[in-house]
Amino acid sequence: MMEIKGLTRRSFIALAASGAGGMLFLTSCGNVQRYSLYRFFTEQEATLVNAIVDQIIPPDEWPGAKDAGVTNFIDKQLAGTYARYQNDYRNGLKAITVSCQKLYNQPFEAISSEQQIDFLTRMESGILTDLIIEKNPGAAHITFWENGFDGTFFRLLRDHTMQGFYGSPRHGGNLNYVSYKMVRLDYPLIIGQNRYKV
Repeated sequence: MMEIKGLTRRSFIALAASGAGGMLFLTSCGNVQRYSLYRFFTEQEATLVNAIVDQIIPPDEWPGAKDAGVTNFIDKQLAGTYARYQNDYRNGLKAITVSCQKLYNQPFEAISSEQQIDFLTRMESGILTDLIIEKNPGAAHITFWENGFDGTFFRLLRDHTMQGFYGSPRHGGNLNYVSYKMVRLDYPLIIGQNRYKV
């Protein structure tokens, strides 16, 4: 039997484990599966939400909403506490995508910052209700923004963005306490009851 000098039992087990792990990795390389980081959003929806929230709270000398993890906050809440808004987000994000293709021939996240601001301003004002989308040439006209849904959905996005940016990091946003640091607020020592020691 060949003896390997200086190899302890612990080292041998570690080597064997890494070798087995490497074999499993190599055998699965041909069938790689990508797992989403999100609970509710698709990757495409998350990219869109990142672009939207970064216009609502844009970065300056401080990180904006995207870098503060606001999309993660919204996604986490939609998979739990805010589940009642799931249809609003599915329909609203689809409406934004279709509307931007109609107006700019590009998705929202690809248009210029000025165009993004203009689009969100129109949403907030509720004037996208009149934007007609043709389903097929010659087919009936349809709109995604009936009954003031553009303004309603904008307010929902704005409120959730503010909550994610200024709320407690334990809910999924306000990464590294960025908004607390920005407004020079000490992180509360007692979480959940909003009481501070004096």
